[in-house]
Amino acid sequence: MFVIFLRSLIFNVLFYLLLVGWLIVAIPTFLLPRRALISVAKMWGQSSIWLMRLVCGTRVEFRGLEKIPPGPLIVAPKHQSMWETFALLQFFDAPLYILKRELTWIPVFGWLLVKADMIAINRRKGGRILIEMAKSASREVNRGRQLIIFPEGTRTPVDAPPHYKAGVAQIYADCDVPCLPVALNSGLFWPRRQFMRYPGTIVVEFLDPLPAGLERREFLTRVSAAIETASNRLIAEARKEQAELFGRVPSVTSHQAKQAPKPERGQAG
Repeated sequence: MFVIFLRSLIFNVLFYLLLVGWLIVAIPTFLLPRRALISVAKMWGQSSIWLMRLVCGTRVEFRGLEKIPPGPLIVAPKHQSMWETFALLQFFDAPLYILKRELTWIPVFGWLLVKADMIAINRRKGGRILIEMAKSASREVNRGRQLIIFPEGTRTPVDAPPHYKAGVAQIYADCDVPCLPVALNSGLFWPRRQFMRYPGTIVVEFLDPLPAGLERREFLTRVSAAIETASNRLIAEARKEQAELFGRVPSVTSHQAKQAPKPERGQAG
């Protein structure tokens, strides 16, 4: 495990240096259309995936790419890690995120988020946040963008009970576009709030899209069932691979998985 620790250390240092490098590259896009900045963001995501494979031996497999519909869309991935926040960018023409307003205050990085027309929310507004999120999301999605929204609102450790929030159903209803569920197992390789990065194969599986117009409760039931069933299958596959690589499955869930994640202020739901 010392080798994995050393590789993790090298990767984490290089990952943030790479981010700084891409931020510098992105500065000229302030004077260009938004699509130029999105192109740089996609290249950052792809280069980070490449770096993780080179340093940590972590491969990536994307399944079901043919199921991604064109045009305006809600993308609902399982959220286990920081990894999927940048790894999914490459598959969408005009990706959109909902994020906390404080991120836009970060020099350069935050300014680029504003340039990219991401939806920044003020978490202090309490119950009014959902109304504002749904309104802003509907406006942007109906301009042809793809909203990447994590239905659980926050990263969920592997093996933690799922906690899908009603807010995503409200946003789905207001946007009136199809929803693409996404399953993954990234939490076994880039664990939530942990330093270590593990070798093996991260698998992302794009599932059958759900049509627009479902009743909210039906939507939430179907999207959670699809994501959880497929993600559990991918986690089982990854654990089998890890057992073959290490002779055992690394402990990446710890005490965090013993209880459901608490809802965070400002998240959908």
